[in-house]
Amino acid sequence: MTGPGVMAMNGSPDEAKARLDQWAEGLSAKAAKYESVARQTGDLRLSATSVSNFVKVTVRADGSVTDLEFGPQARTVSMPELATLILDTMRRAQAGIAGRVGDVLAAELGDEDPQTRELMLADLRGRFPEPDEDAVEDSAGEPQETERDDDAAQDEEPW
Repeated sequence: MTGPGVMAMNGSPDEAKARLDQWAEGLSAKAAKYESVARQTGDLRLSATSVSNFVKVTVRADGSVTDLEFGPQARTVSMPELATLILDTMRRAQAGIAGRVGDVLAAELGDEDPQTRELMLADLRGRFPEPDEDAVEDSAGEPQETERDDDAAQDEEPW
């Protein structure tokens, strides 16, 4: 077994105490950095808006939806299409989580704990992947809404 505790036993009691104190200070500093990361990621909010501004979704770093807004023209969309827009827009907002959390980790931890950082980011990328590339995109690379079937829209009651 190696570590500061074992190394501390190789010198005088004063040296051992100094090494243990230094080790404890390092752990306290690391804990403070992780507390700052937790606080900052807890405050993160990411938003995405559908291309035609029918829907805007805001999510936290854990992926949960904190806000859902509808544009004035949202009433013209069929319910199934609106549901798809909401979910697609939510996924676009969530897709940015790993990048933003990665920025916080880099700012707070620097080069410290690269394995922990990569495990955390890999988990977030797995939970919140980039939206499907099969989606139709506009020239700016933003997902486009699918064409509406006007006959289906007429069958729906406006809300």
